[in-house]
Amino acid sequence: MKILYKIVLFSAMTVLSLACSEKETPTTITVKNVLDQERTSETIELTKAMLKVEDLSSVGIKNKETNTLEIVQTIDNDGDGTMDMILFQPKMAAKGESKFEVITVEPGENPTAEELCYSRFVPERTDDYTWENNKVAFRVYGPTAQKMIENKVPGGTLSSGVDAWLKRVDYPIIDKWYKEELSGVSSYHKDTGEGLDDFHVGASRGVGGIAAKVDTTYYYSKNYTKWRTITTGPIRTSFYLEYAAWDANGKTIKESRIISLDLGQNLSKFNITLDGVDDIYAGLTLHEKDGEVSGNTDMGWVSYWQPHGDSELGTAILAPSDTFSDFEKYDVPTKDLSNAYAHLKVKNNEVKYYAGFGWKKSGQFNNKQEWEQYLNAFSEQIQNPLEVTVTP
Repeated sequence: MKILYKIVLFSAMTVLSLACSEKETPTTITVKNVLDQERTSETIELTKAMLKVEDLSSVGIKNKETNTLEIVQTIDNDGDGTMDMILFQPKMAAKGESKFEVITVEPGENPTAEELCYSRFVPERTDDYTWENNKVAFRVYGPTAQKMIENKVPGGTLSSGVDAWLKRVDYPIIDKWYKEELSGVSSYHKDTGEGLDDFHVGASRGVGGIAAKVDTTYYYSKNYTKWRTITTGPIRTSFYLEYAAWDANGKTIKESRIISLDLGQNLSKFNITLDGVDDIYAGLTLHEKDGEVSGNTDMGWVSYWQPHGDSELGTAILAPSDTFSDFEKYDVPTKDLSNAYAHLKVKNNEVKYYAGFGWKKSGQFNNKQEWEQYLNAFSEQIQNPLEVTVTP
């Protein structure tokens, strides 16, 4: 009996020891930067499956070197009420590696930050959808604005191009500019110190609108028909747009988009789902045609640097090298139809690319060379993403 008791006791202690050992083994996130450049504005995406947790609301990410909690943002991508993903932006030294520990936190324990990545539907200004971060701002146009043009009502807009709002402050301006514009206090078409909207889109592609090309003619969709905000926060804003099926010389094209903008980046990410086309063209308006189109097929970008008001402006389309085929300058007499185009491959009914701008007056870029250096660095980063390992 004594021998049996010892065996049972030993077995129980072994099980307890193993259980404690498993419980005490923390989940570690290792992030590695393979590039010889510092990276401070790239977002790490972690799912529940990666972290082996059921609830992301109680997850904290602690920097093991500084012993401090990272700013995080949770996202419900599918709108079912359950958070699917948690984000954070580590500061990574050139050729650096950092480790983070996943810990359980109480409500309110994670550090907070201002919601600089913001977007919303704007019913008070027909039906714009507008988004921004601490660097740039954009907007697109909805069905009411389209109907106003079709019914010859003043104030409408018929365009699937992307408008650029030239901000030169790092705090949010969307709500403030709309309020001041609509109340008559001031106009966002005049720069009172924060920037302005003096970027003409019209029927052009603006900054990143798409077109289908048949022979030598480009075809476009009209305004978006449906919208859904996915997330806003300190790290990312993202939203869904849907478009009515459109015709490209007899081809019916179906289109929807998820657009996101992360903290510290000048380029929005476009994830477009398409049916009816094998390749697509993302464009940059040439405005007065007094600027310079440049591009780098190996690095996957096309850019347009132009005089703009009392300053200068660079716009760009950028895509992974396996998506970016080529670029071209399309110059025609018809107003607003001249664009610089990136030729992009559609794979499994999807195409992903980035589009955005850099305004000299914002102080971010002093000249065309600095803008193109930014594009090359951004391209290197998407071709060589931060390497993330989760253990155990």
